[in-house]
Amino acid sequence: MQMYSEADVDISCLANRQVTVLGYGSQGRAHALNLKDSGFNVVVGLRPSGASWAIAEADGLTVQEPSDAVKGAAVVMFLTPDMVQKSLYQSVEGDIDQGAMLMFAHGLAIHYKQIEPRADLDVSLIAPKGPGGLVRRQYEEGHGVPCLVAVHQDASGNALNIALAYAAGIGGARAGVIKTTFAEETETDLFGEQAVLCGGATELIVAGFETLVEAGYQPEVAYYEVMHELKLIVDLLHEGGLRKMHKFISDTAAWGDMISGPRVVGDTSRAAMKAILTDIQDGTFARTWIAENENGMPEFKRLMQADLVHPIEKVGADLRGRMDWLEE
Repeated sequence: MQMYSEADVDISCLANRQVTVLGYGSQGRAHALNLKDSGFNVVVGLRPSGASWAIAEADGLTVQEPSDAVKGAAVVMFLTPDMVQKSLYQSVEGDIDQGAMLMFAHGLAIHYKQIEPRADLDVSLIAPKGPGGLVRRQYEEGHGVPCLVAVHQDASGNALNIALAYAAGIGGARAGVIKTTFAEETETDLFGEQAVLCGGATELIVAGFETLVEAGYQPEVAYYEVMHELKLIVDLLHEGGLRKMHKFISDTAAWGDMISGPRVVGDTSRAAMKAILTDIQDGTFARTWIAENENGMPEFKRLMQADLVHPIEKVGADLRGRMDWLEE
């Protein structure tokens, strides 16, 4: 493993040079504000008709249309949704300076060849391992969120140093920046989302809720057990891994964990995970997702609606409405 810290970074390679951030969602806002507070010359590229334009201006940032925002930029960071990046790149490609750097926070568009960059451009990745709100909050508190760095195309011979300077600008070098590749970042990120963090976790929660309710238990009690209390366990895991979780749960819970966990996530689940990873590695997932977008996302909308009308959502909304602290 190669990890870089602030001591390994020379931010002078971006001194007085323009850094353009395309997009002003969760990550876009955090990156732009952190870079600005680090002394970088930041321009945000947005559609004039979008609501984010006024927000970015109110935050004290220079805002321009994307084709204007990329002109003169040393770094152009794409922080728009994955499926928008291809058309966005095509619309601004001719306005990007020779020898500039294209940067991404997720490698999907490059790894699956949605974007084929000009040969004169550096192409890199800085991927914070946390949501934008956390990236901003940690920076403001004097800390940072760990990042991944990768270089896909090193036209200048200095791409890694420029990428690390950007990582330092958003606070990532305070926590450590691990060197990876576009392939590794993209494939592990997609796998984590699908098999564990989003797909795996939510299906496990819903299945647990349905199992209890079908057995005659109150939906509200089932919700507390399988959804509400999950945060307590995740916080322990996040703070100290399996060791801290086992230290702070009861022996009864630990015994149940060790004898029953493998019954839920057994050979069948592991085989499914391997199949998911294969689909990611061979491009099946990307091709399916790209086709779904090009077709107007009918299946995406159907599946999303099914999630949103599930009984666990109604029960959860009612119970969360009584938890005043969740509004803080």
